[in-house]
Amino acid sequence: MATASRAVRFRRGITLPILMFVAWEVSSRTGLADPRFLPSLEDIAYTAKRELFDNDLIGELGFSLMRNIAGFLIGCVIGIAFGTFLALSRVADRLLTPTFNGLKQISLLAWIPLISVWFGFGEQAKIVFVALASFIPIALNTYDGMRDAPDDLIEVGRALKFNARQRVLRIYLPSAMPSIATGVHLGLIYAWLATVGAEYFLAVGRGVGGLVIAGRERFDMALVMVGVLVLGLVGFSLNRLAHVLESYLLRWRPKQIP
Repeated sequence: MATASRAVRFRRGITLPILMFVAWEVSSRTGLADPRFLPSLEDIAYTAKRELFDNDLIGELGFSLMRNIAGFLIGCVIGIAFGTFLALSRVADRLLTPTFNGLKQISLLAWIPLISVWFGFGEQAKIVFVALASFIPIALNTYDGMRDAPDDLIEVGRALKFNARQRVLRIYLPSAMPSIATGVHLGLIYAWLATVGAEYFLAVGRGVGGLVIAGRERFDMALVMVGVLVLGLVGFSLNRLAHVLESYLLRWRPKQIP
């Protein structure tokens, strides 16, 4: 029954993309759309093959993924530590949380000029930008999860005379894990969006974003489309990976019976 339901959802999910690709190809082939702006799927497939076998598309993707993973891991570690610190320290909560809540309202792209001044335009600046993008949702969700720890469990910890380390590991962290997992999920998605933004707005270098910029500058829309499709497929894959990671982190929770 579950398999049949997944099959139905899959068919429904691919219906619109298939119709869009059909409309795309018909418009390009019949002249309804200028092929210079909307190249045919055949041209895009040829460009993808050329980039894959002749121009090291895999290498460009590798640079983007390494940038993404490095920034995400930095943002994840700092975000969990910072969110825990704010949640468990009353002094830090009173002093830092209002400022943090104000800073988080600033658009992520608005940080690019400051990051470029502080860290330059090279690889370091891009990783910092990605780390910042993943840090914010992870820190917020960690803070909320830690603050929502059940009072009865906290009282049990006091009765058992848990030290600070035991309270964090046995009470606060397990209670906050669902919220932290959600933050990690969001952080992984935001990190990829920031990777694309960093490659586009900071200095051009190796990466899929540079591929899209090269296509724009040469007015090669097929190359731009290849880059966009690669970015979309990787983003979708990272979203699925985040879902699997979230399920793994929460595997200890009892499954709800409908």
